[in-house]
Amino acid sequence: MSLGAFTRVDVTRTHLELRSLDALRGVPAPSVSGTLRRLHPIRAAEYRALYTLVGERWLWRDRLVWTDAELDAYLAAPNVHVWLLSVAGATAGYFELQQHGNDAVEVMYFGLVPAFIGRRLGGWMLTRAVEEAFALGARRVVLNTCTLDAPQALPNYLARGFTIVREERYLLDVPASSA
Repeated sequence: MSLGAFTRVDVTRTHLELRSLDALRGVPAPSVSGTLRRLHPIRAAEYRALYTLVGERWLWRDRLVWTDAELDAYLAAPNVHVWLLSVAGATAGYFELQQHGNDAVEVMYFGLVPAFIGRRLGGWMLTRAVEEAFALGARRVVLNTCTLDAPQALPNYLARGFTIVREERYLLDVPASSA
């Protein structure tokens, strides 16, 4: 159904979890020299640029509506951890972890810059995200993905040992050029 400049699409969101570090089927570091470092502190403008660079293609928009003050407060919270992947000095991707009070750490965002997709970095970066989550004291790591994400996302999560907890379907209006 077309709504002017938007198209309504059927989306499936898949919720996954990994219950122990032992269940992780990790991937060794790729032959490409990548550096992973925590960005702390990170300000709203820097975060928003990274979020857009990685997520624009997949229609990430949730954080774009936050004010700078809201985003700065969130990013300064002690339970939020943003990690940047660089390859040869270029931004290649990032992941964001959020510790919850129920002993879970959630992978809030995870992705690669389009130019780095297909270079065998995603499995390794997910391995490192899970390792960092358990290092924070997680008893389980949770995340969700949807059919708007990269087609490699769900297979990568399952290959690393995540299991599907539940799925939900919903309708979403997306820009017609994205459908």
